[in-house]
Amino acid sequence: MLALGKLLELTLAGREPAEKTQLTVDGVRMRWLGEGALEVRPPEARDNGMDLLLSAGIHGNETAPIELLDELLHGVARGEIKPRARILFLFGNPEAIRKGERYLEQDVNRLFNGRHELSSGSEALRACELERLATTFFSVPGRTRLHYDLHTAIRGSKIEQFALYPFKEGRQHSRRELARLHAAGMEAVLLQSKTSVTFTAFTYEQLEAEAFTLELGKARPFGQNEQVNLERLETRLKQIIEGNEPEVPEALDGLQLFSVAREIIKHSDSFHLHLPADIENFSELSKGYLLAEDLSSTRWIVEEEGARIIFPNPKVKNGLRAGILIVPTTPDQLA
Repeated sequence: MLALGKLLELTLAGREPAEKTQLTVDGVRMRWLGEGALEVRPPEARDNGMDLLLSAGIHGNETAPIELLDELLHGVARGEIKPRARILFLFGNPEAIRKGERYLEQDVNRLFNGRHELSSGSEALRACELERLATTFFSVPGRTRLHYDLHTAIRGSKIEQFALYPFKEGRQHSRRELARLHAAGMEAVLLQSKTSVTFTAFTYEQLEAEAFTLELGKARPFGQNEQVNLERLETRLKQIIEGNEPEVPEALDGLQLFSVAREIIKHSDSFHLHLPADIENFSELSKGYLLAEDLSSTRWIVEEEGARIIFPNPKVKNGLRAGILIVPTTPDQLA
């Protein structure tokens, strides 16, 4: 296997490769762009016009997605996977990956769309670098742009694998992309309704890519991901990479769709979330439930029918989201 196929090994060791560019036996060009970043380019005659960005490890302790990208890259380096798409593989937060931590000082996935400019430190610099790499990669006009940012969650979930679809004013969510996600094993999709500061929000809003944050199970250490079944996602990614993806029906039967009702923002150290510490994502909440309190006058009471909670986390820094209240929705407004 070509040395550049061992991007994860290089990243974990904090080493640069001796050769920055290598060719596979069938002419696929692999180019090291920096720590945790590798571009794969098919021979020109085989290029189908797809630019695919695959990122993982934005949170360093979410290892199942990192292992999946490592397997895909090994397949390319051995010549077993024959790309027709250009691919950019990114391991998002190398320092945190090496330490097995979600992040060191700041959550990198809250530092995009200009937020890193208001901060300092290595993780703000890394968010800036990831934006630069993505912008360069998606700079060629006339090509299809797709970004999957792969994660696992802090806690368990009543819906194991789901996606978050960013929002941009004047741009409709795509039924075809939702069908593709369902074929890749996603059981639900959260259709967001406001701009955000995540990596996929940046590539969706600023770079015109179709972009999705994929939540793929619960975060576990390297080598302990037997319970995270990524077979359907791995199969679909190989098909996208090789350009032999089967058509999928756009009826979206069986795919659960949700929209954001409200975000729960932590304003102060007085914030208190009235939920069990081990509550799972997509747990239902009854109307009238006192969800959270902050300071003396701020209270969040559930008013929505069929409301569920995702990403509850009272330990976030002040000013950040401590949970999302979501409700079921229908595909009426999809393109």
